Amino acid sequence: MDVNGKLTDTTVLVVDDEPASRYALGTVLRRAGHQVVAVADGRQALAELDVRLRKGSLPDVALVDVNLPDMSGFELCRRLKERPHMATLPVVHFSALRVPPADRCPGLDTGAEAYLTVPAEPEEIEAAVRAAVRAARLRADDQALVRRLKLLSETIVTIQSARSLHELADAAADGAARLLGSPAAVFVLDQDDELYRGLSRERTSLALPDEGAHRDVAGLLRRLTRGQSGVRITTVPTPLWPTGFFRPGVEHDARLTLVLTQDGKVPVCVATPTRGQRRVDPENEALLAQLAQATALAAEPLLMYQVERHVALTLQHSFLPRPHQLPELPGVDIAVRYEPASQETEIGGDFYAALRVGDGVLTAVGDVVGHSLEAATVMVELRHALRAYCLTESDPAALADRLDRLLQHYHADVTATVCLALIDPATGRTRVANAGHIPPLILGDDGSAEYVKASGPLLGVGLPHPPPTELVLEPTDRLLMVTDGLIETRGTDLTVSMEHLRAAAGGALPGLEALCDTLLACFGRDREDDVALLALSLAN
Repeated sequence: MDVNGKLTDTTVLVVDDEPASRYALGTVLRRAGHQVVAVADGRQALAELDVRLRKGSLPDVALVDVNLPDMSGFELCRRLKERPHMATLPVVHFSALRVPPADRCPGLDTGAEAYLTVPAEPEEIEAAVRAAVRAARLRADDQALVRRLKLLSETIVTIQSARSLHELADAAADGAARLLGSPAAVFVLDQDDELYRGLSRERTSLALPDEGAHRDVAGLLRRLTRGQSGVRITTVPTPLWPTGFFRPGVEHDARLTLVLTQDGKVPVCVATPTRGQRRVDPENEALLAQLAQATALAAEPLLMYQVERHVALTLQHSFLPRPHQLPELPGVDIAVRYEPASQETEIGGDFYAALRVGDGVLTAVGDVVGHSLEAATVMVELRHALRAYCLTESDPAALADRLDRLLQHYHADVTATVCLALIDPATGRTRVANAGHIPPLILGDDGSAEYVKASGPLLGVGLPHPPPTELVLEPTDRLLMVTDGLIETRGTDLTVSMEHLRAAAGGALPGLEALCDTLLACFGRDREDDVALLALSLAN
């Protein structure tokens, strides 16, 4: 468009079987600054448009004579509008014959923009072309905005369903890249100055910036958001913005959209390359601002969960003894493992215990149902209660009953599973009480692996527990107790997973440590639940 508001650099397709008319229209349009492509009939027009469509350069408007030799101008318009990639091409019909208004309706009904009677004044022809092109561009802009708003909405839904800050940043970066059609990076800097970075999908498969670049970004975000409220949009020039976040080894100025989380402490940044552009698109800025605000809102619960998870893990680690902290248990050898769930899932209430009870040893592995700080807290209560009850009671079934009553009294809406085994190291006599848990697995030195036939109701439901199951542990046997987090997989029946565990344990190398290491290597990676293991054998 020139300074007078006239459209220039537009291409007009003229479809007219009269050479003189084509020449006259072409002359008028070229003098107005348009490029002109002229053809004589409807088939030539369709062929020309097919060629230009393949090249990605459709005309901006078509001037179509109503009376063509092979098809009417109305029919040509109808065919154009039926083709998805040509439907947006504006059409202006014209005719040298004076046509009654009612006879012009078919053209408008097929999607034409206007109707001209020629010969016409150059200004009228130019005005009709200008109006048709402007209307088409406005429609295209509106459709593009609708598509981008839909894309923004879909991105926000994906962001809100993220299970971790890394997943959140990746989803936001991918959405920003799709909105703008360029690489993007998203950063969340938590209160401990740990930087969570997400890069758009095509970028993440390439070489990434080093740790120094990440430290520079973290420091920059802190400085830019100090004392800030609301959304801030700024450009960081190349010398201050680390190389490689948008393209490997390529320097870019960065356009940053910054916002703080609601508590005003954690910065969220959506970064895109400016590519040296001086002008800023207000629409792009508004979309990125909405994206940044949505990312900050979605980060809030993840940051709160991160704190809760840290507290829960601290609780579990502080109350679960490390292998070197286990009490002296004469007559038995024990190995234990505890692995928290992956970062994308909530902390649970898994625990183990190994206690001296008179001349025997009581081992326990349990799991408080649920995933939260509350589950971890109840786990601590159960473990402490078990230690206290063992001072006056050693029967596993009686201990299960007492733990059941504790849950009913203090945590009526909580249930738990636990497996208890009382071992006499001198004789190998073992008594097992199982409250809704995976039963112990007895591994022989011949490679055999059999589950103890012991079962009973969950803790917290108020049902009586059956007498303990008795067996004799041989000096060469290993007794294995695990929580279901080791093997449970969504969509897989637990009995199938238990068979997988039995096969893997039976094929493990000798020794308790080797057994635990083998099982964690087979099952324990990226689990959705905590994992607790306890392996025991009679001391030689």
